[in-house]
Amino acid sequence: MKNGSLSSAAKSLNRSQPAISSSLKKLEDSLSIVLFKREGRRLLPMPEAYYLLTEAVEILERCRITEQNISLMRDRVQGAIRIVSMPGPSSFLLPNFISKYVAQKPDVKIAIATRSSPHIRSLMASQTYDVGICDMDFSGTDSEFFNCLNLTSECVCALPADHPLATEKVITPTHLDNVPMGSLHPDMQVVQNIKAAFDEQGASFNVRFTTQYFMPLLEFVVAGQACVILDKLSARSYEIMQQRSTKKTVVFRPFAPATTYGCSILTPPDLPISLVAEDFLYNWQQYVKDILAEPV
Repeated sequence: MKNGSLSSAAKSLNRSQPAISSSLKKLEDSLSIVLFKREGRRLLPMPEAYYLLTEAVEILERCRITEQNISLMRDRVQGAIRIVSMPGPSSFLLPNFISKYVAQKPDVKIAIATRSSPHIRSLMASQTYDVGICDMDFSGTDSEFFNCLNLTSECVCALPADHPLATEKVITPTHLDNVPMGSLHPDMQVVQNIKAAFDEQGASFNVRFTTQYFMPLLEFVVAGQACVILDKLSARSYEIMQQRSTKKTVVFRPFAPATTYGCSILTPPDLPISLVAEDFLYNWQQYVKDILAEPV
């Protein structure tokens, strides 16, 4: 159709003219329709041939695009990732990491939802998301619902930069005896562990501000109204945020005795995630591990 003759088509495809003529005859036979009217050596396209040409061009173009997209997916530079995270990482650390991760991947689309850890469990069990990030240990009996990587780190203490305790290398409950504190709600396991550490040293855990997540508590630290014992991921989030400011208002110090805080990264067990989601998951896990391994 494009070349105007059998001989020209044969030359274009690097095949013999009889081979092209035979292929065309087989196509007409298989469709039970005449595509060309033959007048001597001339072939005149029928309306049906023009229709078939339009459809064939569209199909071949779709095949080309599909092959191209599959190649991009194979190379982990195209695809969509659905992430559900607890508010701590989703407020800054996760978007900050993602912005760097997708810098050279313009065809990767990422959707982030923010939910509580119990809600994340339900969403991951129903296989609604590719990756879940929460602060509850869902291994063991829950392994049938999702794969779980548990990462733990020792908590650190956030202090106003000009606080007298900011000169200390390690902060203990004795240092914080009756000092106004910011804390999560008392039913959280990490809070119970912190309270036990204070009780063990006979120190008063004087909670002035209570929130559901760590990040809002740091505003009270900035204001010089409280100190906070928190996880390393939240601390690292704030440190990165502070790099954009000329004035350092919060400092972080190790807290002893060691008080751990866990982070779980979940994936569906029975629904394989895409190659680009696998690549994201690997890089995010390494990023989190590196943060947790960093000294304060």
